[in-house]
Amino acid sequence: MEGDRLEPAVTIKNIERELICPACKELFTHPLILPCQHSICHKCVKEILFFTLEDSFTDLGSESSNQSSPHIRIHSPSLDRIDRVNRSGLAIYTGWKRNSLTPRTTIFPCPGCRHDVDLGERGINGLFRNFTLETIVERYRQAARAATAIMCDVCKPPPQESTKSCMDCSASYCNECFKIHHPWGTVKAQHEYVGPTTNFRPKILMCPEHEMERVNMYCEICRRPVCHLCKLGGSHANHRVTTMSTAYKTLKEKLSKDIEYLISKESQVKGQISELGLLMKETECNGERAKEEASNNFDKLFDVLEERRSAALRAIEASKNLRLEKLQTQIEEYQGLLENNGLVGYAQEVLKETDQSCFVQTAKQLHVRIQKATESLKSFRPAAQTSFEDYVVDITKQEEVLGDLSFYSSGLDVPEINEEKSRLYNKALICWEHLVKEDSADTYILEYRKLNREEENAPWQEIEACSKSKVISDLENNSSYAFRVRGYKGSICSPWSREVILHTPAAPVFSFLFDDKCGYNSERLMLNPRRTSVESRAGFPLLLGAERIQVGCYTTLDYIIGDTGITKGKHFWAFHVESYSYLVKVGVASNTKLQEWLHNPRDVTSPRYEQDSGHDSGSEDTCFDSSQPFTLITLGMNKFFIPKAPTAPKDSANRILPMPSCIGICLDCDRGKVGFYDADHMKCLYERQVDCSGTMYPAFALMGSAGIHLEEAITAKYLEYRDDM
Repeated sequence: MEGDRLEPAVTIKNIERELICPACKELFTHPLILPCQHSICHKCVKEILFFTLEDSFTDLGSESSNQSSPHIRIHSPSLDRIDRVNRSGLAIYTGWKRNSLTPRTTIFPCPGCRHDVDLGERGINGLFRNFTLETIVERYRQAARAATAIMCDVCKPPPQESTKSCMDCSASYCNECFKIHHPWGTVKAQHEYVGPTTNFRPKILMCPEHEMERVNMYCEICRRPVCHLCKLGGSHANHRVTTMSTAYKTLKEKLSKDIEYLISKESQVKGQISELGLLMKETECNGERAKEEASNNFDKLFDVLEERRSAALRAIEASKNLRLEKLQTQIEEYQGLLENNGLVGYAQEVLKETDQSCFVQTAKQLHVRIQKATESLKSFRPAAQTSFEDYVVDITKQEEVLGDLSFYSSGLDVPEINEEKSRLYNKALICWEHLVKEDSADTYILEYRKLNREEENAPWQEIEACSKSKVISDLENNSSYAFRVRGYKGSICSPWSREVILHTPAAPVFSFLFDDKCGYNSERLMLNPRRTSVESRAGFPLLLGAERIQVGCYTTLDYIIGDTGITKGKHFWAFHVESYSYLVKVGVASNTKLQEWLHNPRDVTSPRYEQDSGHDSGSEDTCFDSSQPFTLITLGMNKFFIPKAPTAPKDSANRILPMPSCIGICLDCDRGKVGFYDADHMKCLYERQVDCSGTMYPAFALMGSAGIHLEEAITAKYLEYRDDM
């Protein structure tokens, strides 16, 4: 038995690759087993979570409308370790409870398999420590430092080299000290001992969820050890479990068989290694050949550019010389107009002629020249232009073409942006797909730029994605953006997709939930558990009140408001109204009107007395009634009803629009205006003044069968990562 425990690690140095943490690229230190069965250092997980927590609090504060985010100081890990973790391609998404600073879930891609790992509410505390891997790493360290001996912990100075380590005593002993402290026939003689080590792991593996219970079963569903409390009433109550001894025997047999199979295929593996070596040499040769061809092609481009450069410079030089010659000639002509010079001097000499016939003969032609010179003085124009605007080389298109210069392949399918799945709300979620080949690209480059009149050719901003969607969070409100994407497979890239233009909301997105307390009628309205959807239902109370219902009379509108108020600024929110909805009203409500309405409710009304109900009734002949509790517009039967203006004609056809699939409301408290939008196209359908002197709340009302669903905020539920080659 002792011989088995002290078996030397003959091949331990050959497995270094299996002992490296995929996050920090160093030997494992206290490795933890992730739910995907891969391991990662305890310190790596801890530092990654701390490093990301500060960003999560920053994001939480930036999305809050009326609350300031507290500044929380967290001890930052060393920059070099963070840099190594970032290079491993690790990214985190932390979910949050509403109005809480406690993280609910922590999701990040496993650095080993790249699949999302959810640590749950317990976080690191819910992970098992990989003691087996820890022991193997310690053996490797010992083999690596074979020249450095582990000394006895109890010897008198000078200590002797240890030969054994007791796992129960957590100490190393030489032969003599081990015999003294572990005498034969005593309890200590039964202690577990191994070769000299500095890694002392506990003998009993305890359950991370029930810290006082040792694990004694194995969950076949979750593939992890559990205790009996986990099976009785914990998260594994309905899972299939087996005893630890059975799991040990089964897994050991499977592992042994797999190892034996691999050993039996050793010659095949060596042959494949040789083949891979030949492929490496072939790849090296082909790579050098491709580099040479690419260099030759670029040399050809350089030659073309050099030729065009020389031609352009020659043309500019010729134009310059011609202009200088014309200007020089004009200068000489004007110098002749000076006294005693040129033309003026010659005319002065002609004036000295006393013979009349000779003077007339000479002066006639001279007078014509003098008149031309006089006219040129009155309308001075340079003989040549000094500007070379016509000789500016326009390289905009060529620069764009050269920027797209890459290794094109006809076999790589062009991705297309899916406008139905893509949306802009608090952030931008851009989704794309391949119409021909589903998985024709490994990575993608998504580019976007803001469209504005001031800058026609705004530069593209690019972002890398490893999946077919990407979340962008740095877009400006009330703006239009163009998006395009291209796929990459190795060094081969596809052409750019068709550009898609999307519009951001008119104001920062306002986050809220439906209020299940203030004025909420639980008998006629039904909220989902997340309080993001509400539906009206006709229950038993309606049947009890049927005796009071006359012909053409309906039950009252059931109101519900948002749980968060607005006092200043400009805010936008969006929602969906079910197509089957009979009558829905949406808008805003002030706290003062809410109090009045709550103290004076009405039980039964007719649509004739509900303003802007969409029905052809007498109420349509009046304008908006300021005594109503809410400022609302009417939706229903797949229609959008614009309220009637006091001077508008009675024809209601122009006021009825198709109901958008997504409706947005923009409240500007500073200007006292509320606008109603087609949120799919960010088009304002109707806008009116509203009194924002108090606290304003999002307001909704339902009658009959109807349903409203708040637009879900875009969050980074999955983050792309970059492969570290």
